[in-house]
Order: sequence, then structure tokens, then C-alpha cells
Amino acid sequence: MRHSAFPDGLTRECLVEWYRTGRARTRELFDMLPPDVYYDRPIALRNPIVFYEGHLPGFAVNTLVKLALGRKGVDERLETLFARGIDPEDETAVRSPTDLWPSRDEVHSFGRVCDELVEDALLHAPIEDDAVPELRGGEAVFTILEHEQMHQETLLYMFHQLPYEKKRAPWAPGVPRSSSAPAHAGITIPAGPAILGAPRGSRFGWDNEFPAHVVQVAEFTIDAHNVTNGHYLEYIEATGAAAPHFWERGEREWYRRDMFALTPLPLDAPVYVMHDEAEAYARWKRKRLPTEAEFHRAAYSTPSGEENEHPWGNAVADPTRGNFGFQHFDPVAAGSYPPSAWGVYDLVGNGWEWTSTFFDGFPGFEPMPSYPVYSAEFFDRAHYILKGASPVTAPELVRRTFRNWFRPNYPYVYATFRCIG
Repeated sequence: MRHSAFPDGLTRECLVEWYRTGRARTRELFDMLPPDVYYDRPIALRNPIVFYEGHLPGFAVNTLVKLALGRKGVDERLETLFARGIDPEDETAVRSPTDLWPSRDEVHSFGRVCDELVEDALLHAPIEDDAVPELRGGEAVFTILEHEQMHQETLLYMFHQLPYEKKRAPWAPGVPRSSSAPAHAGITIPAGPAILGAPRGSRFGWDNEFPAHVVQVAEFTIDAHNVTNGHYLEYIEATGAAAPHFWERGEREWYRRDMFALTPLPLDAPVYVMHDEAEAYARWKRKRLPTEAEFHRAAYSTPSGEENEHPWGNAVADPTRGNFGFQHFDPVAAGSYPPSAWGVYDLVGNGWEWTSTFFDGFPGFEPMPSYPVYSAEFFDRAHYILKGASPVTAPELVRRTFRNWFRPNYPYVYATFRCIG
């Protein structure tokens, strides 16, 4: 079993610890909230909060225990109820799968039994078996582990929308690093290849990360820093454009709607916007958004012609490399962490980065056996690729091939951008 975040390999005990750590963090996030919001729907385009507390352990049982191992589950009714989330185009398409959600005690009891089955499987079951498609390379195991971590971020998108009196910080955030970010300079990246994706079978990845292939990229000039709140404020004042979702207007000044407080708008931090807003800003600057391949050239290629695993080099992701991994709940000043080999900052961390590339499979795409609907249902030219990571992206998800995607008019994602041209 191979995973890029664990270059020295993984034991069964390590997998159980990863699972327990993920479950513990999820519980901490749910404990942020008082009981009276448990059945609320903070984002109308998503299920109510109760769904996600059942979905995470239910998905683990459905995917590893039942699908991959062919074993009996816990409760067929709850496993069906909590099976999948939703991604509607608008609120009119939202349909709740039931009018009567279970009690929180019932959800917790379901989760405890699910956890027991999953941990027993991780310790004793044949979790890697090339003869079983779902277990090839331990795929189903990594699927449930990373699925929980991805949902921790989407949970926080939802919790961000709650009133401040309805949540509390589960732990104290780190101290923001000081930044000496220079002016909004452009960095010219020479023409050359970008290696997208990974060789099939080389390590775990979601199906849209395979196979590896080379894209030739023409020379381009990219912003050294993300577009900041200060830059975006200039655009708003010049054009009369609407403010982004995460801003709020006070009597005399703008504020940023952080996770746990309303703070004066930090002009040196990256702005969070929808894809539509990012495109409009780029047009105003007579520029454009980068393609996925251009992002890769800026982030992972080097002047010597080699490619790095990360913008900072080949060392694994840790808190010194970028604003990810729950060090902070909000973006910090641009340029607070080391740049790529070309001198481009914050390509991983401080906010996912919009690209101009529609989400689609690479040539030779194959759906993954353990989660065949993960990607293919979204190859609809209605979702755009985001690269990098946000402040609340787990370190295990920080890899060059990871691809995120959202609709262009979805305002809740922790997404920023930079321009080409």
C-alpha cells in the first residue's frame, strides 16, 4: 500500500491511527455547535448538518466493509439514508431524502458500531488484494480515510455560514506568520512540459488523478501572489462590482467574515471569490485565469528542468510549508510561506486556486472501483478545477495530483485566484 504522504510505508496500526485521528477531528468539529442547530441547513444547496455526522461512518462501512470486503453492515436503513450528499444546480433542485432524520443519539450509536467494524477490518481483514478491484493497492482503505478528511473541509464551509453565537473554536489557531510580500509582481515561466496526473498503480489517488501525461505549455507570466483583498477592493471601487460572499460592509469600513469573528478586512490576505468573480476581475485587468497545466508549471517545475513533488521541493507537507492542515481557520497574509522554485508564493495553502480548466477526466480515465461515481458524474462542463489547498485542507491531501472542483457560482468554497498575463 503506497501513499504519497507516507513515503516510508504504512502498517495496519498506522491506518487505524489515521482513521481514529480523522474521526476524532470530525467529532471536534461537530462539538463546535450547540444542539439546536443539528438539523439546520446552513447552506441551502447541501443536506442538513445531521446528514454529515451519519454520512462519514456510513460511507466507511458502505465502501470498505460492504462493497470491498463483502461483509454485513450495521443498519441498512441508515446506511442508505446517509449514503450520498447532493450537488444541485440551484435551490429549486434540492430535495431532502427524508422528512424525519434520526436523533443525534441514534446517529452516534450508529457511528460507534461503524467505527468498530472499520477498525476490525483495518486490523484483521485482507485490505490489499490485487484480485479484488476495490482492494487493489488498498484503494478502499485510502478512499474512506481521505473521504473523511475532505468532508471536514466541506463541514467548515457549512459551519462558516452559522451566526457567531452558534459556534465556538474547537482549538486555538496558530499565530500568523509575518509576511514581507513584495508588490503585485509577475513571474515569467518559460515554455516547457507539465506532467499532470500520476502513473496508474504508482500510489493511491482518486480516479481523476490518473493516468500521468505530459502537456506542453507555452511561456506565460503569472502573478507572484494571489489577488488580495486590497487588490479586489480597488476593483470594486473602480467598477461598482458586488462584494464577495466573505465580505461585510460596516458603517465606515469593510470587514471579513472569518470563521469565528468579524474582522477588519485584511488587505494583504488573499480574497475568497467565486470563479465567476475571479474571471470578471481578470478581464478588468486584461488578464485571464491560469489553466491547470500552467498552474502545474508554476508550482512544480524548476529552472533546472526537474519537477518537484511540492512547490517547496520534495519534503512532505508540514506546517512550515503553507497555510494548510488546520493551523488557521482563515487566510493569512500573502507571501507568508516559502515560494516555488520560480518565486511564486502560496500555490499550496491559504486558499484553493481557481483555474480556467473544466473538470474532466484525463485521457485514459477509468472510474475507481471503490467509488465509481466520485468523478464521472461531474464531467459536465459545469465545474472548474481548483488546485492547491485551503487553511483547513488535511496534509494527507496535499499532493501535486490532487484535483478539487466546484461550480463557478458557488460562493462558500475557500477559493482564491491569481492572474496570467
